[in-house]
Order: sequence, then structure tokens, then C-alpha cells
Amino acid sequence: MKMFFSQSYKTNQTTEEDYTTPSLREDMEKTRIALEIAYAGFDNATDEDMIDCYIYEINALLKRYKHLTALAAKEPQPAARTNTSPFKSLAAHVFS
Repeated sequence: MKMFFSQSYKTNQTTEEDYTTPSLREDMEKTRIALEIAYAGFDNATDEDMIDCYIYEINALLKRYKHLTALAAKEPQPAARTNTSPFKSLAAHVFS
């Protein structure tokens, strides 16, 4: 068996990691992408064990997406923006 190793060049630059908690929308988007990848893997799987693996993964991701959707439904909606511009209110008054 032949093994390949790659060399990576280290730089002195430090990178900042983002440790903030992702928003609900970001979590839903990541889950949706993972679900698409799992479906693609399921479509291309030929081994019985891999098919089972993708079925379990898809079911888990669907439950996660359902949970995130329920959380999003409970989240308060942002208030609608009011028309506070004096020009827009004047135009609305004149043209109404």
C-alpha cells in the first residue's frame, strides 16, 4: 500500500476563530446542506451498510431540521418597519 503525505507550510500569521453561537438561520442552512449531501450519498451508495448509514443520517437530519423549524416558529418575529421618512409620508399623503 502506498501512502502519500502532504507538506503544509506554516506561516506566522494568526487566524481568528469565530466561537460565537450560530444563529438559528445559519443552523437551518447548514442542516439543509448536510441533508442534500446525505441524499446525494444515499443515491450513489451501493453497499448495504452504507445505504443503512445514509438512511440513519437522513432521519437524524430531518429530525434536527424539524426541531429547528419548531424553534423558529416560537421565535418572535421582528416588528414591521414603519414608514418614517418625511418624504415618503408626504408622497403617500399627496398621492392617496
